Amino acid sequence: MTNVTGRPPVVDLATWQAARDELLLREKAHTREGDAIAAARRRLPMVEFDGKVEVVGPDGPVPFLDLFQGRDELVVYKHMWWDGAPHQGQCEGCTAIAWHLPDAAYLRARGVSYAVLTTGRWAEVAAFVEFMGYTEPWYSVRGLDGPAGGAMGALTVYLRDGDRVFLTYSTTGRGVEGVYSSLGLLDMTPYGRGEAWQDTPEGWPEGQAPGWFWRSAADGTATWGPTSRPVPQWTRPGATPEESLGR
Repeated sequence: MTNVTGRPPVVDLATWQAARDELLLREKAHTREGDAIAAARRRLPMVEFDGKVEVVGPDGPVPFLDLFQGRDELVVYKHMWWDGAPHQGQCEGCTAIAWHLPDAAYLRARGVSYAVLTTGRWAEVAAFVEFMGYTEPWYSVRGLDGPAGGAMGALTVYLRDGDRVFLTYSTTGRGVEGVYSSLGLLDMTPYGRGEAWQDTPEGWPEGQAPGWFWRSAADGTATWGPTSRPVPQWTRPGATPEESLGR
C-alpha cells in the first residue's frame, strides 16, 4: 500500500476487491433497511381533504383532482418561489430537484402522475416554466394551505379513490434526495459532494457549505455571486449573466 496526499491509498487489485467486498456487505444491509422503511411508509395512515379545491395552471383554475390525470396515485414536488424575482433569482435548491425529473414516463407507466406545485402567481410561474423548458405540469397553489398547499420544498404523495383525495406521505430536507440522482452519483466518487459536513480523511480537499454547486457563473465556476444562476439555467437559450439576483 502506498499513499498519495489527498487521495485514497494505492493498492493491488486483490486488496481493492477485498475492501470492496467488505463494503458491499454494509451496502446490502443499507438496501434491506431501505426496503423495510419503504414497507413501513406504505403502512402509514392517510388524511382526506377536499379534492375539489382549485389550483391554477395553463388552462386556468382546475380542481386538485385533475392533477391525477385519471390515475390513482400522484407525486408532487412543492417548489419554493420568490415573488417578483427574475429567473436567476428563483430557488436554486428547488431548481436542482425539478431539473432532475424532466420526464415522469416511468412514474406514469406505474400508474403514478407527477406535477410541480408552487406558491407563485401563475403569470410569473408560466414564464419561468417556459424559460426552463419544463414539460411536466406545473400549478400555482397560491393562498392554499393544508395538504394541497402548505410548506414548499417538499415531496408529497397523494392517493385517489374515485372523487376522494388523500395525503399519504410528505418529506423535506434530505428526504427529497431520492429525486436528486446527481447526489447519489457524487456519493460514489472519492470526494463525494465536496461539502463540509462529510466525513473525509485528513488532508483531503476542504469541504464547502451544502449546495455550494447549485449556482454558477457563466464559465461554470460555482458561485453565489450576483452574476450567478442556478446551474441548469445556463443550458437555456438566452441565459446571460445578470447584475443582481433580483430578490
